[in-house]
Amino acid sequence: MPEQERVVRVPFEGAIPAIFLERTNRFVCQVLIEGKRELAHVPSSGRMTELLIRGASVWLMPRAKEGRKTAYDLLLVRKDGVWVSVDSRLPNTIVETAFQQGVPLVPAAYTSFRREVNFEGRRFDFLLQGEDGNCLVEVKSVTLVENGVAKFPDAPTHRGAEHLKGLMRAKERGWAAGVVFIIQREDASLFAPNWQQDPIFASLLSQAQGIFVLAYRCHVSPRGVSLGLPVQISFAGEANSPNLAGKQG
Repeated sequence: MPEQERVVRVPFEGAIPAIFLERTNRFVCQVLIEGKRELAHVPSSGRMTELLIRGASVWLMPRAKEGRKTAYDLLLVRKDGVWVSVDSRLPNTIVETAFQQGVPLVPAAYTSFRREVNFEGRRFDFLLQGEDGNCLVEVKSVTLVENGVAKFPDAPTHRGAEHLKGLMRAKERGWAAGVVFIIQREDASLFAPNWQQDPIFASLLSQAQGIFVLAYRCHVSPRGVSLGLPVQISFAGEANSPNLAGKQG
């Protein structure tokens, strides 16, 4: 399906512009809305130090309700002329929408799917079921891009490593299994594991036997996020290596 014809889109209705001031803790930041300081929820545990810079243009979604300490969610950050979606929950919504619409994101035929399933005591994002049997899928949000190369993770992730081990165990059981990286920006032409930040995760990903590894970029604007085409993947130790490969189980 040509990129411009992709129908998988998550719209932003009611979002408002603001200016980023500072991240006060892992999940809270200060923003400036029409000259007034406000608190916003940061819906990601990623570091994103290259994005969350004082004075950056951002977009927020109003979320005021009883019991919340913050009246907004941080949605987008403008970086070097590119809009970046920073909501780590959004990739799962994008993938679910794709499954609902029958967009073939993964190399498995399925007739039904479930979100947030337990496998060997660990939660995974999706279980697909169909004529090919069971397919376990984990989705990862990517916001870091350097020189056109999308990298994951931007900080060490023990949880991510455990997910990869679980996917490999599912494959040993006879299931299909894989990980889908959703790059929440459109300036990436390549994906690579971040060897510098997490060599354990990068090594596991590059050596994983039998599981599929896919990466898709997105079109991002204050109007919403839509799914783009897959990008090439490099498992080399250096992200700019010419040793490129799309890995299929």
